[in-house]
Amino acid sequence: MLDFVKAIVLGIVQGATEFIPVSSSGHLVIVPWLLGWNSSSLLFDTILHWGTLLSIVLVFWRDFWAIIVATLRSLWSRSLADLYARLGWYIIVGSIPAALLGIYFKDFFEALFGSPLAAGSFLFVTAFLLISSELLLQRLTVRRPLEKLSWGDIIVIGMAQAIALAPGISRSGSTIAAGLARGIRREDAARYSFLLGTPVFLGAGLLQLLDVASTPGNDVVSQVPVLLVGFVVSAISGFIAIRFLLAYLRTRTLYPFAIYCILVGLLVVVGSWLGA
Repeated sequence: MLDFVKAIVLGIVQGATEFIPVSSSGHLVIVPWLLGWNSSSLLFDTILHWGTLLSIVLVFWRDFWAIIVATLRSLWSRSLADLYARLGWYIIVGSIPAALLGIYFKDFFEALFGSPLAAGSFLFVTAFLLISSELLLQRLTVRRPLEKLSWGDIIVIGMAQAIALAPGISRSGSTIAAGLARGIRREDAARYSFLLGTPVFLGAGLLQLLDVASTPGNDVVSQVPVLLVGFVVSAISGFIAIRFLLAYLRTRTLYPFAIYCILVGLLVVVGSWLGA
């Protein structure tokens, strides 16, 4: 029964905090630590992330279909006049920094996931990024729509996604913040952030599954019910979180999420010191 409770709790945590800019990776380290649970398996974490991948596809399936068709067509026409073709190539190029950093510094980032103190400390980085982006956005008189994204925007946002490999640095938070700092409209910055996350979820999940498959003694069959519960809960909570944030950002700022990151970061850092 405890395994199912953990699957539900962590599924909600993953789905909600992957898109709400407070760091899902950080919360997947912090929440089990606060509750006294053992770290979840690599396979379970992979399934949770694929649950959020499903939630993105469910919300943006029309966009994905248009992007795939237009991107393939652009290979033949050699034209990026179509917005969806540009988005397809923007997603590919924007994913490269995180992919390279993840491949070459895989062991370094994996080691951070064993440290609640690191996750709590990096929440301060997320808060800084959210606050800084809002302050920069206030100075800009022009807010550009998704159609006006440039290659410079894509590189900056892609680099922001790469640093979010560290637990506690929100992937959605860092990429949305980078978009806002570049003068992209709030809702459009969030939309591109969610679309950009798809290759990362898919690629990271495949690599983790390869690790699981190469590790002897994994009894996957007995874990299927718990994995299925985590997957479904993560997908549902992720779907709700995406809808919520897109509506929220039309009229509101990122400051509340920054305050939340600071408070949770303080709680974890102080708790780690007292427990040391």
